[in-house]
Amino acid sequence: MRELQGIYVLWLRDIKRYLRARSRVLGSLGMPFFFLIFFSLGFRRAQIPSLSLKYTDFLAPGIIAMIILFTSVFSGISVVWDRQFGFLREIMVAPIGRTSIAIGRILGGATTAVIQGWIMLIASLAIGFSPLLSGLLPATLFMVLMAVAFTGVGIAFSTLMRDFHGFQIIINFFVFPVFLLSGAIFPIEELGNLAFFAMFNPMSYGVDGIRWSLTGYTEISPVYDFLVLGIFSASLVLIASYLFKRTEV
Repeated sequence: MRELQGIYVLWLRDIKRYLRARSRVLGSLGMPFFFLIFFSLGFRRAQIPSLSLKYTDFLAPGIIAMIILFTSVFSGISVVWDRQFGFLREIMVAPIGRTSIAIGRILGGATTAVIQGWIMLIASLAIGFSPLLSGLLPATLFMVLMAVAFTGVGIAFSTLMRDFHGFQIIINFFVFPVFLLSGAIFPIEELGNLAFFAMFNPMSYGVDGIRWSLTGYTEISPVYDFLVLGIFSASLVLIASYLFKRTEV
C-alpha cells in the first residue's frame, strides 16, 4: 500500500507541475504544430507512389507520435534538475523502494505525453484531419505504450547524467534519428535502403499503430505494432528501474 501511495504522489507531482507550467505546454506544442502545418500544406498535392490516402491524414498521426516522443524522452530532464537542486536526495530517503520511485516518474512523464498527444490530435482537426472515431481508444492505447517506453528511455538517460545541458545534447542526438526513421513524415517504403533500419526503430511501430487506429492505413501490422511496443515498454520500465536503483545522488 505504501509503495502504491508513493507512486501516486510522484505521479501527481509531475501532473501538477505540468498543469501549472502553461509556457511548457504551449512551447512543447509549437514545433510539432509548425511541422504539421507546413508539411501538410507543402506536400498536400505531392504524389507519393506508395501512399493511398491524402497526405494530411498520413502526416497527422506521425506528428502526434512526434510530440509523444519528445515530451516523453525530455521528461527525464526533471530527474537531472531534481538531482541538481537536492530534491532527488529527499525522494530517495522516503520509505519506499527506488523501483516505485522510478515507476512513479515514468507514469507521470507518460501521462503528460499522452495529454500532449491528445491536444495535438484535437489541433490537427483544424487543418482537415479526419480521424476514425472508432479508432480513438486503440490510438490512446498505442499512445500510452509509446509514452511509457520513451519516458523510460528518458529516465534511463537521466540516471547516467548530472548536467542538464549535456542531457539535452545527448537526447537531441537520440530523438531526431528515431523520429526521422519512424515513417512519421514519409512512408517507410520511400526511405529506400534506410527502411531496413526503420524496422528496428520502436517508434516505427508506435507511429504505425496510431496511424492504423486513426485512419485505417498501416505499413506493418497492428498486431506486430502492439506486440513490439508492449515488449519494448516493459523492457524500458525494467531497465529504467534497474538504473534508478543504482544511481547515486
